Amino acid sequence: MMLTALGLMSGTSLDGVDVALIETDGRQVKAFGPTGYRPYTEGERSLLRQALVEAAHLPQRDARPGILRQAEQAVTIAHAEAVAAFTAQNRITAQDIDIVGFHGQTVLHRPERRLTVQIGDAPALAKAIHVPVMHDFRAADVEAGGQGAPFVPVYHRALAQSLNREGPIVVVNVGGVSNITYIDGADTLIACDTGPGNALLDDFMYREMHQPFDTEGRFAAQGRPDEGWIAQALRLPFFAKPPPKSLDRNDFASLRLGAMPPADGAATLTAFTAAAIARIVPLLPKRPRSWIIAGGGASNLTMLRMLRERLAPATVEPAERLGWASDAIEAQAFGFLAARGLKGLPLSYPATTGVAIPMTGGVIARP
Repeated sequence: MMLTALGLMSGTSLDGVDVALIETDGRQVKAFGPTGYRPYTEGERSLLRQALVEAAHLPQRDARPGILRQAEQAVTIAHAEAVAAFTAQNRITAQDIDIVGFHGQTVLHRPERRLTVQIGDAPALAKAIHVPVMHDFRAADVEAGGQGAPFVPVYHRALAQSLNREGPIVVVNVGGVSNITYIDGADTLIACDTGPGNALLDDFMYREMHQPFDTEGRFAAQGRPDEGWIAQALRLPFFAKPPPKSLDRNDFASLRLGAMPPADGAATLTAFTAAAIARIVPLLPKRPRSWIIAGGGASNLTMLRMLRERLAPATVEPAERLGWASDAIEAQAFGFLAARGLKGLPLSYPATTGVAIPMTGGVIARP
């Protein structure tokens, strides 16, 4: 049975709330609906940055001390506003939507401690939007010993299967953290985080240039990457580990660039993201033939150029070129995962998160 699922995603880059509607049975995507976006205000971003700092010391996953309670309320309100604006603009009623997939805002991801925390009050959101809300997607996987990330691979596979092209295909999502899904036919699905996505670069641009990100990679294009620094950073143990593996947004926050012009700093961090993605190739079963880049990094032209250089002779193309809504893929994915969760289908697998057996997940909050 086909369901109309609304997916909501607020990523580690802290930019805002993505909204996307799809029709799916949890296995295939029958149709893409409209997409929307509600940016966080500067005040909300500041609050979330404080929450990330405070969350580092959380004793348990349901604790909300200090600023975290305030941040959770802000996240919930932002999502409710995003849904209200989206449904009004597209003349959709609550009755038109079967299920909402609500990821929440990740503030801590420590799978080695069997701990992953996404803030957002799903029962309050369900009451505000009058639709059942599935949330807490990652917890069951982490409790069972999985990495709890990445969670979008099953959706990437559904998209890739519609392309009818020879594999292996890798879909890369460049959000705050970068992750890949390796797809080779219907059976082989491997996924992992590869390293930093936009988080280090965005934090650098905010700190040095008072800008939220490097638009189209224009600033990095003016600089020269420090290849020695990148080679040194790639010696960190994470990069040699085989998949599956996952990261917290702040795992590389301790890396320091040293004295260099700001444009060189931006170029170095952009190249580091590209080099970290390329570093996964020797750890995959076969060399990929094609790479599809989604997420915020897909609109960074300098990053795309650097990926083409490092991944040649494979093709590298932005997801938009295939008709995919690059910025909305993760939101669509959580609508898709909500439909899978409703049907008890697996959301994660041993080769995507390292969990011992395929795991379903998600908790439903009803209005």
